[in-house]
Amino acid sequence: MKISAAESLVMEAVWRRSPLAAEEISAEVAGPQGWTEATVKTLINRLLKKHALAATRDGRRYLYRPLVARADYVGAESQGLLDRLFDGRLAPLVSHFSERGALTAEDIAELKKLIEGFEP
Repeated sequence: MKISAAESLVMEAVWRRSPLAAEEISAEVAGPQGWTEATVKTLINRLLKKHALAATRDGRRYLYRPLVARADYVGAESQGLLDRLFDGRLAPLVSHFSERGALTAEDIAELKKLIEGFEP
């Protein structure tokens, strides 16, 4: 399933706190993006069609909850990025950021710690 950048902002709101009504989602994401409530509702409808969200009737409104776990989405997107740009390999991605000075000392320390956890 392909979730656009705009749709992912709606998903992030629902992953943080669900179930949410459309008005609650709109209150969280519309303002910072300069979107109208209609735009948010359009994004919600797209996500419903993609089966990324489910809707449950609650009186006169609907409450939305995710059908896709955030971890699964992040995993698929991360692997897609690696496949598209780095032939499915992680080392060239890290090298890319390293060569451009984009890794902070904190990033490097975290990477070293992760690598040490893999070593016997």
